[in-house]
Amino acid sequence: MAPDNHDANVKAIKDTEAQWNADWAAKDVDKIVAHYADDLFLVAPGGPAITTRDAARAAFKQMTADPAISLKFQAKRVEVSAAGDIGYTMGDYQLTLTDPATKQVINDHGSYVTTYRHQPDGSWKAVADLAGSAVVK
Repeated sequence: MAPDNHDANVKAIKDTEAQWNADWAAKDVDKIVAHYADDLFLVAPGGPAITTRDAARAAFKQMTADPAISLKFQAKRVEVSAAGDIGYTMGDYQLTLTDPATKQVINDHGSYVTTYRHQPDGSWKAVADLAGSAVVK
């Protein structure tokens, strides 16, 4: 029988998201992108689906160049499969950025779901990252 690593896996995913928040605060594009698996699927409010690390890097490079950028997210729920290979988080995010068209600072907030895959090196990488804005435009 395989050892029960459920609690350790939940903690590892929580720690991953804490580090990811720190990487956003530092505007470290390479570290932000490193949280994604190679076969990522990212959907952010108002944007097209991003399916490669290169596309994610380009989008995050543009975002982190914005002096107003701030992204914080907090999981309300963390689940891991019995096999310990897949996990997900659900929670809320707060995003501040400058609208490229109006040059006005936007304060967005909403909900997200991120699905993680356990990697051979023991890390957890996001394979699906979906966010929905609660701000009505």
